[in-house]
Amino acid sequence: MLGAGWTEAVALAAAFVIAVLATPAGISGAVLLLPFQVSVLGTPSPAVTPTNLLYNVVATLGALYRYWRQGQTGGRLALVLIAGTLPGVIAGSVIRVELLPSAGVFDFVVAGVLLPLGIWLALTSPTRADGEVRPARAVLPPVLILLAVVVGCVGGIYGIGGGSILAPILIGTGRPPREVAPAALASTFVTSVAGVITFLILSVHHHGSVAPDWPTGIALGVGGLAGAYTGARIQRKLPDTLIRRVMGVLVVAIGARYLWSGLG
Repeated sequence: MLGAGWTEAVALAAAFVIAVLATPAGISGAVLLLPFQVSVLGTPSPAVTPTNLLYNVVATLGALYRYWRQGQTGGRLALVLIAGTLPGVIAGSVIRVELLPSAGVFDFVVAGVLLPLGIWLALTSPTRADGEVRPARAVLPPVLILLAVVVGCVGGIYGIGGGSILAPILIGTGRPPREVAPAALASTFVTSVAGVITFLILSVHHHGSVAPDWPTGIALGVGGLAGAYTGARIQRKLPDTLIRRVMGVLVVAIGARYLWSGLG
C-alpha cells in the first residue's frame, strides 16, 4: 500500500492513462483498475468493487459529454443495454456482499469469455479483402437484453459496469465503435450509479469494508474523467481497425488477469 497522499496521486495518473486508451472502444477502464487497486493501492475487498463503480460514475461523464457534443448519444442501443444491465448490476452487488466476498468463483468464466474474444478482435479486420466494410450481424433486442442482464450481474460482482464485456461483443458483431462506445459507456454510467447506491445500502447492515473507499474512488474518477474526455475526443481521428486492435489487446490482457487470478 502506498503512503498517504501518494495513493490518490498514483490513482489519478493511472486512471487518466487507462481511460485515454479504453474510452475510444467503449470501455471505461474499470476492469483494468480492479487489480491495480488491489495490488498497488491496497483497497480492501469487497470495498474494491463499489470503489471501482464510483470511478465509473465520475469518469464516464467526461466521455459522455464529449460524445454528446459530437452528436453520438448511443440512441436506442443505449436504452436496450441499460434495460438489461440495470437490474443485473443490482443483483450482482447483492451477490457480491452476501454470497461471494472473494468473487473468485467467476474468474475462469470471465477469462474463458474474454480471452478468445480479445484474440479474435485483435487478429480480424472489420473490412473484407476487397476493402468493403463487413455488414453487421444483427442481434435481436430480447437476446441483447438477456446478455446485458448477465453482463450487468457480473459487473455488479466485479465492479466493472459491464461495458468491457458488452463493447467488444458488439464491435465483434460488426457494429462500428462510434455507435457502440457511447451506448456502452451510457450503460456503464447508469449501472454504476445503481451499483454504488446498492453497496451503500448494504453497508448499513454489514460490518467491514462494504462501502466505497471515497478518497481513492474520487481520485480515480477525476483522472478517468480527464482521460475519458480526451479518449472520446480523439476517437473520430482513429480508424475502426486500430480501435478494434487496441480493444483486442486490452481484452486479452483483462482475460489473462482473470485467468491468473483464478489459478492463484
